[in-house]
Amino acid sequence: MRRSVVWHPNNFDRHERIKSLGHQGATIWFTGLSGSGKSTVASVCERLLIIGGRPAYLLDGDNLRHGLNGDLGFSPEDRDENVRRVAEVACLFADAGLVTLVPLISPYRKARQRARNLHELAEIPFYEVFIDTPIEICERRDPKGLYAQARAGGLTSMTGVDDPYEVPESPDLVLTLDGVFSEEDADRVLTLIR
Repeated sequence: MRRSVVWHPNNFDRHERIKSLGHQGATIWFTGLSGSGKSTVASVCERLLIIGGRPAYLLDGDNLRHGLNGDLGFSPEDRDENVRRVAEVACLFADAGLVTLVPLISPYRKARQRARNLHELAEIPFYEVFIDTPIEICERRDPKGLYAQARAGGLTSMTGVDDPYEVPESPDLVLTLDGVFSEEDADRVLTLIR
């Protein structure tokens, strides 16, 4: 960090914000293979939260690669930087009182742990949800056609095909979707913050 950059404290501390809003922000981090259902579950969670009167925002990994992370590729270093940037933004949103929903493949354990550590250091709740959908089902669903491209040799560094996915060792919740999703799955996620 440069010496000329100094942290500017807020005049409204987190405890006052929580008291004023009536709730605390949090980050729910969805991890799993491409096509596992991360964005589907996170989107339903966002809708349920907002309908229920609780501010929430979905930070979808693909959407962020159109702007904030548009300069990143898919090397291990770029994937880690992608996770770092998203974690920083999620932490800020959660600090503001939103439930931040982050569906991001985030294939490496160390990067996910750094995201958790960042939140813990800021005393902001962080929950890791592993969407444990078998790769065979993800490939059958293949909503973006990525697995087909990877299997045909037109796409390299595909998580689960020729790039590793490190399964979480102790996530806060595991959802095994097996290709079928119900609103009860979203309800199970939301019990983490109730």
